[in-house]
Amino acid sequence: MEEVKREFSDKAIEDFRLIDLAVGGDEKAFAKLLQRYKRAVYHMILKMVRNVDDAEDLTIESFAKAFKSLHRFKKDFTFSTWLFRIATNNTIDYIRKRKLNTLSIENTYTDDDGQSVSIDVEDENLNPQEETIKTQKAELIQVFVDKLPPKYQKLVRLRYFHELSYEEIAVELDAPLGTVKAQLHRARELMFEMVKNKRDHI
Repeated sequence: MEEVKREFSDKAIEDFRLIDLAVGGDEKAFAKLLQRYKRAVYHMILKMVRNVDDAEDLTIESFAKAFKSLHRFKKDFTFSTWLFRIATNNTIDYIRKRKLNTLSIENTYTDDDGQSVSIDVEDENLNPQEETIKTQKAELIQVFVDKLPPKYQKLVRLRYFHELSYEEIAVELDAPLGTVKAQLHRARELMFEMVKNKRDHI
């Protein structure tokens, strides 16, 4: 592992070690990073969107995007700072599209090393770079969808690509709301397993 600055905490330095292993193909390192930060990322997103189901969906997306770009991570900042920025920016994109009544997105968060993680909000129109990111995100989620059992694929497409609410999906499929929620919860668990255990999926 390349030399890192002494001001980083022991946890941050351990993260750097795990990142090096993960980039080298160690699936257990991916799993460890997910285990370390899944709860913190989830709770941060939950404060922003105030919806458990949305927060779980956005947590999956955040880790998938981070792990896909892990080979480009630079050790100028802690992994948690970098991960939280990915998560907040992804959540802001969702908030804009859904026009949600949320916690003020002017707030900042503090990572494990006490560094402030700001949430930068620009105008609501997507610029070309943001359009590219949106397209890449759709392609990334499509990889997951294609690997899900067939009974979950339509549900996930309606949720992620058409951005329907759980209630709207229940109406669309003429299915009980409880069934929709249970099956989407299971689909999320399967996608988390793909993110955690199968580097080839990302």
